[in-house]
Amino acid sequence: MVLSRNHKIIDTGLYILLLIISLFTLYPFWYVLICSFNEGLDLSMGGVYLFPRKFSLENYRALIGDSRWVGAFFVSVGRTVLGTIGGVSFTAMVAYGLSPRNLVFKKLYFGIVILAMYTVRSIITFYILLRGLGLLNSFFVYIVPNLLDIFLLLIAVNFFREIPDELKESAYIDGANDLLIFFKIIVPVSKPLIATMALFIGVWQWNSWIDSSYFVRSESLRTMSYRMIEVINSSNMPQEATGSLYATSAQLYTSKSLQMAAIIITVVPIVLLYPFLQKHFVKGIMIGSVKG
Repeated sequence: MVLSRNHKIIDTGLYILLLIISLFTLYPFWYVLICSFNEGLDLSMGGVYLFPRKFSLENYRALIGDSRWVGAFFVSVGRTVLGTIGGVSFTAMVAYGLSPRNLVFKKLYFGIVILAMYTVRSIITFYILLRGLGLLNSFFVYIVPNLLDIFLLLIAVNFFREIPDELKESAYIDGANDLLIFFKIIVPVSKPLIATMALFIGVWQWNSWIDSSYFVRSESLRTMSYRMIEVINSSNMPQEATGSLYATSAQLYTSKSLQMAAIIITVVPIVLLYPFLQKHFVKGIMIGSVKG
């Protein structure tokens, strides 16, 4: 009886602790959300903590009404979809090729992979490489350099090694080649891995802004993440310069309120996508890392 009472006290304390941690974790996002729906000039007066004091959609109208943000949205969607499909496909195929335990020159191949993982990539040398490949100021600068993810490659190799060899051997007997085996047998049983890779690569593609900043000059190729950084950096500019970027006659917003709206617009798509992949994401990580 005493032991049961002690367990209840401990459980209650843990629940309270988890609740406090959850509040501290979620409040920054909630604060950004309410600020994005608050009138900018009113927000600058302070005192907005739990709910919008003066509800307004002007922050979102200023961004969505800007043709640059509309174009950046489609660029981000395009690079995320194509980059995820290309990254998952290429990384998975390379991992499948490296997965046989009796692979010839296996140590050499994995030595190159580990070396690539721990080699620091210089912006200058990478820029020269992209210029030589003709990828600068091109949409494909978002796709081609990111086709192979070393971290996900190692997870995928361990995952493929756990697939029974009997499946592949029976397919070989039936006359199937390696490519057919990969797409018809390996991929269907690797859904947790595919979902994990898609989530990692998709989030990285959606959030990336450095490549848009350094390797792209055309304004029509800028991404949403780059536009968000542009809005955030505008807080360090004079108000006149900020107003020239996003100006309306009402002037109901400020650089801070625009920042909050930009963050929400950029983050929400990924937040809405994650619950649909969470089950496969956790399973894929566990299988690819614990086993092998």
